[in-house]
Amino acid sequence: MIRIVIVEDDVFLLNSLQLVLKSNDKIEVIGTFHHPALAIKEIPILNPDIVLMDLDLGRNEINGIDCIIAIKEKSPHILFLILTIYEDHDKVFQALSAGALGYILKSSGKEKIIDAIYDLYEGGSPMSPSIARKIAASFNQKTATNTLYSDILTNREKEVLDWISKGKIEKEVASELFISIKTVKNHITNIYTKLQVNTRVEALNKYYSKDKNNH
Repeated sequence: MIRIVIVEDDVFLLNSLQLVLKSNDKIEVIGTFHHPALAIKEIPILNPDIVLMDLDLGRNEINGIDCIIAIKEKSPHILFLILTIYEDHDKVFQALSAGALGYILKSSGKEKIIDAIYDLYEGGSPMSPSIARKIAASFNQKTATNTLYSDILTNREKEVLDWISKGKIEKEVASELFISIKTVKNHITNIYTKLQVNTRVEALNKYYSKDKNNH
């Protein structure tokens, strides 16, 4: 059972999310908050596996990024999945820098949100495709890859990383490459080990950054 807390200032959306998640027998919603100060106080006590966090918490002085930073200080093991309307580069990187490992748009369907929860729980870093494209673009994917790291990855590992850069989760990568999800997981583990990283964003950053030796 995956234990979930939701932090969302829109009460209607909060209730809708709660209903969607409660309909899944592998997910348990153990708390909901629309006041960030209360969330910061109570979430470490509830100790969920994953927090679904909105970035814009209305008129509150504390936003979602502030919440993540404060909660991570007390409970660094808790996983954060951003659920928001924002697609801009700065918001994405602020959230990921604060400690979020997934970034999903509110416009995503309920199946995508549930898939993202599973993916995050199993060690992935789910992102909406449009977000992943922005991240890949910011790392100059189209103009250069780091030749040092390109040389140490196999062709199949590069294919997996390419699909990840397009926002695909593990089961979608498996479908695109006609391999099992377990094989995809193994490739991702190998990529992380070779690039000495822990998340998909770090992997994309390192692989798609320009080789400094070429400047």
